[in-house]
Amino acid sequence: MSNDALFEIGLEELPARFIADAEKQLKEKTAAYLKEERITFETIATFSTPRRLAVLIKGLAIQQASVEEEIKGPAENIAKDANGQWTKAAIGFTKAQGQSVDDIYTKQINGTPYIFVKKHTEGKPTIELLPHFKQIIESITFAQNMRWGENSLKYARPIRWLVAMYGSEVVPFTIAGVSTDRITYGHRFLGRKIELEDPTQYETALSEQYVIADAAKRKQRIVEDIRRLEEHANLQIPLDEELLNEVTNLVEYPTAFLGSFPESFLQLPPEVLRTSMKEHQRYFPVFGHDGELKPRFVGVRNGDDYKLTTVIKGNEKVLHARLSDAQFFYEEDLKHSISHYVQKLDRVVFQEKLGTIQDKTNRVKQLTERIATQVDLSEANEQKAIRAAEICKFDLVTSMVNEFTELQGIMGEIYAVYNGEDESVARAISEHYLPKQADGPLPETDEGALVSIADKIDTITGCISVGLMPTSSQDPYGLRRQAVGILRILEANQWHLPVETLLDIAVDLYRKAAIKPIDEQAVYQDLQDFFKARAAYLLKEMQIEQDIIQALMQKRIGVFSYTITKAKLLSSKRNDETFKPVHEAFIRVFNLAKKADNSPVDEARFITSSEEALYRAFLDVRRAYDISNAQLDAEAALAELEKLADPIHLFFEHNMVMSDNEKHRQNRLALLRDIGELVNDFADLSTIEWKQHF
Repeated sequence: MSNDALFEIGLEELPARFIADAEKQLKEKTAAYLKEERITFETIATFSTPRRLAVLIKGLAIQQASVEEEIKGPAENIAKDANGQWTKAAIGFTKAQGQSVDDIYTKQINGTPYIFVKKHTEGKPTIELLPHFKQIIESITFAQNMRWGENSLKYARPIRWLVAMYGSEVVPFTIAGVSTDRITYGHRFLGRKIELEDPTQYETALSEQYVIADAAKRKQRIVEDIRRLEEHANLQIPLDEELLNEVTNLVEYPTAFLGSFPESFLQLPPEVLRTSMKEHQRYFPVFGHDGELKPRFVGVRNGDDYKLTTVIKGNEKVLHARLSDAQFFYEEDLKHSISHYVQKLDRVVFQEKLGTIQDKTNRVKQLTERIATQVDLSEANEQKAIRAAEICKFDLVTSMVNEFTELQGIMGEIYAVYNGEDESVARAISEHYLPKQADGPLPETDEGALVSIADKIDTITGCISVGLMPTSSQDPYGLRRQAVGILRILEANQWHLPVETLLDIAVDLYRKAAIKPIDEQAVYQDLQDFFKARAAYLLKEMQIEQDIIQALMQKRIGVFSYTITKAKLLSSKRNDETFKPVHEAFIRVFNLAKKADNSPVDEARFITSSEEALYRAFLDVRRAYDISNAQLDAEAALAELEKLADPIHLFFEHNMVMSDNEKHRQNRLALLRDIGELVNDFADLSTIEWKQHF
């Protein structure tokens, strides 16, 4: 037999960005809870709106599954005394399991007898266990939390009602002073209170009260409305997925509408219009079939179509005011030169210990100059990059960016073109903020990529220098994202710039600047560890195994694109049976190399042909390896190292490394040490679990 269960958390309006993740948590935590409690079910469905999170569990068993466990106790020699009688340890063990010594039996584990008992746990009625669901509700986490009243619970928004039902029964518990009931609420303005008789009524009952509880259905309704408007007006309305998801989580009963604004505003840059509509008003921009922006927009109302014309006029009035401000700011900004804005940067603090935005710009320019010498860039492009770095932050003090912060960089590009800057310079001003998210688009130009790296490494080095290392929960300057951005840019451009060289350049700049690191060596180590963690993150995202990541991160990151190639190559070797003897040879070398001292290899001390042959092979391989490694040819470099496998096996077959003759012993160990160091230059292969794959 089974029943259905419903749990709903009624809240003050949640921020749209919190809802999808909270709904996902609710579903995953519910499934885990039911599994842990041994309660079977048929399906789990979740619902979410700005005012609620809910889960409907269908086919929930009326009783927890009974379980019979085999419980292991102490070893038999502890459980029995010298006379064969049960000891206190055995009696205590059985008593703790609700059994007696009469229930004991023994089993061998690795040759040692242990005592066991079988414990039967009868399943409890589900209705007795469901009050524990309170813990699931309380465990949902949000990016930002608040407290209200005298409650200790931290939650995104105050809880206003709770529904908890199992069949027709209310499951009793209280959270933050709110007790469970069978009562939920419809749309804030259009709906009314709903008393549920059964969990399966939930979605239908809410729909009748102007709430579409299923986010996917709500989203589909918005799409259908927009497509109807698009067809009726013969326009094109691209569905920005990010905006669509946000709007879906802003409303409970969506109705899309088409509004307009004066055509004169089309003189503004399209980026300004799109930002005003999308970022500030959550409107969808509208285009003609020629791809040109039209003086129209699509909004989504939280309600039905009652007096929709009035709603449209109200939204048009709000957008008109917003665009009027934008037009004023734009026209005012164009009255001044770039140098005018650059001079104002000295009045804006970047960070109290790191100086002004102008100080930062000066550092970015110096970093750009120095990094440019390390990458393959033409002199003309290098000069453009330096000019872009010099003015890359000027738009931060313009009126437009002050009002529309999302347009930083974008307005810089627009104003730079207006003021006659080279198009590549202007583009770099916009691109140097990329990527804006860890997995976002990268700069497409060399100049933009170079300034982006310079800007980001300055921020990271500066913040870590003054003790602003990100914590597990706080990263206010987005240092993790920026480090990932640097690594991705280096890889995408195939720039042969070792990460450590980049860190050297940045730390050296701060050494010479007025702002000095607290502890230069400690800062460099922190930077190196920080970038290794981000490199490991990216490798993991590429499905590289953890032990291979560890093998590559033991010493240096080096040229990141080369590190990625090595990672993929080593990962492929896991399934290559021919690599097994190579790995075995290297492992034998590593194990003995640890015992070597610092003495050099002395050819005069070789007494067998096999050790001399290994030494000659090592010298040849090292020369060839160094060439391949310098060319960043991972496959060729590893192929050279593999040539050592046969000579190594012959060496071990014909030589006693740990000879009684100390000179011979130390000479052989020195040879193995040198070979081990060469192999480890590629990667620390001793950390890779090869054998489990053969």
